[in-house]
Amino acid sequence: MPTNLTVNKQQVLAQMTALAQEKFARRAAHYDQTASFPVEDFQDLFNAGLQAPAVPVEYGGLGLGHSTDIYTLWMMTKELAKVDLSLARCWEGHTNSQILLAAMGNESQKKRWFEGIVKRGEKWAGWSGEPLSKIPGQTDKIGTRVQEVKGGYIIDGTKVFATSANAAQWSILLVNTAGVGGVRHHNGASSAVLMLACDLSDPSVSFDATWWEPIGMRATISYLVRFEQTFIPQENLIGYPGQYLLEEWQTRFTPQYGAAFLGAAEGAYDYALKYINQQERQQDPYVQHRIAKAAINIETMYLWLQKVAKLWESGQEQEAKPAGNRVRYLAEQLALETLDLCVRTCGARSLIKPSPLERIFRDLSFYTLHDNCDRVLASIGQEILGESYDRSFFQNKPSASP
Repeated sequence: MPTNLTVNKQQVLAQMTALAQEKFARRAAHYDQTASFPVEDFQDLFNAGLQAPAVPVEYGGLGLGHSTDIYTLWMMTKELAKVDLSLARCWEGHTNSQILLAAMGNESQKKRWFEGIVKRGEKWAGWSGEPLSKIPGQTDKIGTRVQEVKGGYIIDGTKVFATSANAAQWSILLVNTAGVGGVRHHNGASSAVLMLACDLSDPSVSFDATWWEPIGMRATISYLVRFEQTFIPQENLIGYPGQYLLEEWQTRFTPQYGAAFLGAAEGAYDYALKYINQQERQQDPYVQHRIAKAAINIETMYLWLQKVAKLWESGQEQEAKPAGNRVRYLAEQLALETLDLCVRTCGARSLIKPSPLERIFRDLSFYTLHDNCDRVLASIGQEILGESYDRSFFQNKPSASP
C-alpha cells in the first residue's frame, strides 16, 4: 500500500479499494465469460463520486492530474486492475479523456462535457486504432478518411480496438486529414492528426461485435466501429491540429499502463500467497525464491511510478516524459515475470477456471501488447544515443528530436 498520499487522497483510494475488493472482483469472471461491459462497476463508481477523478474541482471532479496528484489516479487504476484488467482499461480511456479535455478543451467544451460526466455519469473513450497491414484471413480494409466541410468534418470508414464501444456516450477520435492510419499508423505530418469528440448516439455510428473475439481483455468490448458519413461539428474539435503528437501526450499516459500492469501482478501475487499458506509450502526453497522475486518486482514498480509521478507533479516535464516510457517498458517485463513466478508456484490448476489467476494470465498477456515494447525500448535507446526519436513511438519513422 502506498504511503505518500495526502489524507483526502488516502480516503479516495481506500474507497476505490473497497469497491474493487467487495464488488468488482465478484463480477469480473461474469463480464469476462460473457464479453460484456462492466456496467454495474461504472454505476458504482458514479454513485461513489469516483467517476470524474480527472475533471477539475471547479467543474465538480476530484481534480487529479499531472500537475496536482497523478499518483493517486494511477493507484486508483492499479486497484481496478488488481481485480479486473478489462475494467481498468475502460477506466483508463475514460479518465485519459478527462485529462485531455481539461488540458485542451475550451471553456464551452469543458462546461458541456464535464457536466455530463459529473451529473449524468456519461462515459468517455479514446479511439485511434487503424492498423493498415492485413493479417491472414482479413479481407476488409481498416481506416477512416476525414473531409473538412462547412461547419465541421465528415468521417467515413472504420476503427478497431474501440474500447468501451457502444457502452460509452462519447469518444475522442484521433483521425488524420492526410488519409487513413489514425495517429499510430500514418506517415503524414503531425499537424494532420485531429482530435474530434464524437457523440456515439449518432445513427451514422455502428458497431460490429463479431470482430472482438480475443483471448483476453474480453470485457473491454473493443469492437470494430463504423462511421458512415458521420458529421462532427467544428465545436467538437479538441485542441489544435497535431497537438497530441507535437506535445507528446502519449508520454503522459504510458505510466498508467504501468500502473495497470502492477495491479495485475499484485493480483497474481496475492493469489500465490494465499495458495502457499493453504498448501503449507512456506518451507519449499523454490517457493521462497519465487515469492521473493515477485515481491521485489512489485516493489520496483511502485518505486518507479512514485518517481515518475514526482517528476510530473513538480513540473519537471522533460524529465518525466522519458521516465514514463521507462516505467511502461519495465513494468511490462516485471509484471509478466511476476505472473510466471506465481503460475509456476501454484501449478497448472491455477490456470483452470474459475481461478482468477487464469483470467489474469489471459488478460495481462493480451494487454501488454497494447504498445509494442520493442518500439518503446527503441525510442528510449534513440534518445540516449542522440538519434532522432519519437517519444510517443507512433511514427513508422522517428521524428526529429524535440
